[in-house]
Order: sequence, then structure tokens, then C-alpha cells
Amino acid sequence: MQTSATSTRDRIVVAAARLVQRQGYVGTGIKQIAKEADATLGSVYHFFPGGKEAVAVAAIQYGDEEFAAILREALDSEDDPGAAIEACARLLAGALRASGWTDGCPVTAAALETLGDAGSQIQRACAAALRGWQDTVADKLLRSGLAAADAHELAGTVISTLEGAEVTAQVTRSEAPLLTAGRHLSRLVATYR
Repeated sequence: MQTSATSTRDRIVVAAARLVQRQGYVGTGIKQIAKEADATLGSVYHFFPGGKEAVAVAAIQYGDEEFAAILREALDSEDDPGAAIEACARLLAGALRASGWTDGCPVTAAALETLGDAGSQIQRACAAALRGWQDTVADKLLRSGLAAADAHELAGTVISTLEGAEVTAQVTRSEAPLLTAGRHLSRLVATYR
């Protein structure tokens, strides 16, 4: 059973995740997070005494877990790893279109805004998310028989390409960059098998 304290914290994290995803870290304020979460400002500081950065880290971790689940679902939807990666690109393209082009990568905006501070908790959370997604793709590639070194390098290429294609799709308001990237990544994966 969920307590009201847990549900308030969860509402704060989910609201912060959506706002940071759409507006970035800099463009999102604590008062706005509290309002979107239907929580008091005092509640936000109660759960996150570290303030905005602490809320943002929790939001990035939430977005990381949410995206990782989508990634795993897409990768598990096909036995062939190339087809699975193409399915992932299609899923991302459809979700982005359905959001009105606003719900892109849950870490991109925060990562780019905090590049100058390599020691920040936000930057570390973003880097951990990207490494985790790369590991998820590498696992799929390893299970399909690729050598470990190839699987890890190729997984890095997959995540980097999908990230770039997602930003391009948002800017152009078109699924085409993601769909094209998915097709080409599928062909690239096939060359390793």
C-alpha cells in the first residue's frame, strides 16, 4: 500500500521529469514543479532538501528507468537484433509524434545544459543513463551472438544515432529522421552477423 508521503514524492518526481524533458533543467523552476505535482513548496524541499538539483537528479533517474523499459520492450519484440533496433526507432518516432514533438529523450536537455560542470550530480545521472541504455543494447547484441567488443561499440553507435535522430525529429517535427536511422542501424547490425 502506498502512503500519501510516497505518492507526493512520486508526483513531484514525475512532474519534474516531464518538465525537465520538455523545458530543460534551466527552464524548470521549483515552484512550477510543485504546482504541476499538486504539492506544496514545503513538500518539495521536505523530500528534496538539496533543492532543484536533487529533484532534477531524481527526475532524470525516473526518465532513465522509464526509457530503459521502453528500450527493453522494443529490443525484446524481435529476435533479430537489427529488426529489434529498427522497432525501437519506430516506437520512439510514434511516441514523439503522439506527444506533439515535446517528449524527447528524458536526459538530453539536462545533459546539454550542464556540460560545463563535469562534477555535477545531474551530469553524472545523465551519463549513467546513457551508459545503461548502451548496456541494454549491448546485451541484446551479445545474446544474438556478436563478440563482446563489437557489441559494446555497436551499442554505443546505436544509442548515439538514436539520440541524434530523436533531436532532429523534434526540431523538424517529423518521424523521418528516426525511421531512417532505424533502417540504417538495422543494416549496420546485419553486417556484424
